[in-house]
Amino acid sequence: MQKTAQKPNFEFVALMAALMSIVALAIDAILPAISNIGEAIKSYDSTDNQLLVTMIFLGLGVGQLFFGPISDSFGRKPVVYVGFTIFLMASVICLVAPSLEIMVVGRILQGIGLSAPRTIAISIIRDTYEGDYMAKVMSFVVAFFILVPVVAPAIGKLILDAAGWQAIFYVQMFFVLVVSLWFWKRQKETLHPEYKIPFTSHVFIDGLREFFRYKETVAFTLTSGLVTGAFLVYLSSAQHIFEDQYALKEMFPYIFAGLAISIGLSTFLNGTLVMRFGMRKLSLMATIVFCLVAITYTIMFLNSPNPDIYVLVGFLSVQFFCLGFMWGNFRSIAMEPIGHIAGIGAAINGFISTVLSIPIATFIGEFVKDSVWPLFAGLAICGLCALAIFLLVHRPKKKVATV
Repeated sequence: MQKTAQKPNFEFVALMAALMSIVALAIDAILPAISNIGEAIKSYDSTDNQLLVTMIFLGLGVGQLFFGPISDSFGRKPVVYVGFTIFLMASVICLVAPSLEIMVVGRILQGIGLSAPRTIAISIIRDTYEGDYMAKVMSFVVAFFILVPVVAPAIGKLILDAAGWQAIFYVQMFFVLVVSLWFWKRQKETLHPEYKIPFTSHVFIDGLREFFRYKETVAFTLTSGLVTGAFLVYLSSAQHIFEDQYALKEMFPYIFAGLAISIGLSTFLNGTLVMRFGMRKLSLMATIVFCLVAITYTIMFLNSPNPDIYVLVGFLSVQFFCLGFMWGNFRSIAMEPIGHIAGIGAAINGFISTVLSIPIATFIGEFVKDSVWPLFAGLAICGLCALAIFLLVHRPKKKVATV
């Protein structure tokens, strides 16, 4: 298939970002309303209510395994419409849920529905671009995507105060309808007929075998999972760290937003630098710095109390700045060899990285109780494992001496 070498179109980048951003909106916008939702459905255990956040990831991980292969057979656009329809029905379930159990089912279904636009957006980018151009587009898309968690909790709080927690779900549904219309009117089908794979019971098995034929694809899927798992530790423990360990409840939203902007800034810079230096070189340098920063913290504050908040935020800012050069590039490198199975390839890539990241985050998160040190120890371990895999795959070739 002929890939474009033209400069990425702004509307294309914005549309792909919108498809992926619905996931962040669905997760982060309800954060300020969790206790209100708990009261409404008579669930008063805050630990149980966190399932409303974590269970959507289960749906995201499982759903893409179905939508990826189907999109390789029937096209990208129909699958996105199916995903949006499932999300809308799941949102209705959440709105009328009488108990936590039913609400969790609704959230899982929301995740399954949103896994379609999230996965298909990556497939469409891979259909349209390749190499460093693909990494450039992916970086800009992720940069837009990162902005949503910055503003989503604040938007959710405004909606909650003005119209109640149910209105948050109605706003999400409205946003999905708007993006659906935009996608229908402006985005062409990117799966060329010659690349369509007949849908059979073997399509997933065949895709899995093809996926594992490429060591670079497998390696960078694993590095994505390791790095994402390390970051999820921060996401799951950030509120506890800043509100309980540092007693900064009022400042927490601003610190959270500032660190998210750090990731967005580096992701945007990656989009401008990747054409000059290449995605492998940039991501390797970022991974090395990521490891060094985490190791430095673990050595400096071993058996010590938490440092000053400005020191902590400084370390986290550098760590997250590195992430902006890692996430998009890792995924682009993984997807590069499998353009001929971009749909199922993106699905398997996302599923493996998600399945790998959740246990990592859960295990390390158990230790982040009275100190931030375990967080950085986890970042160091995950970073070093990712770096080891990176170096194993990209061992420098020996130069042959010429006489």
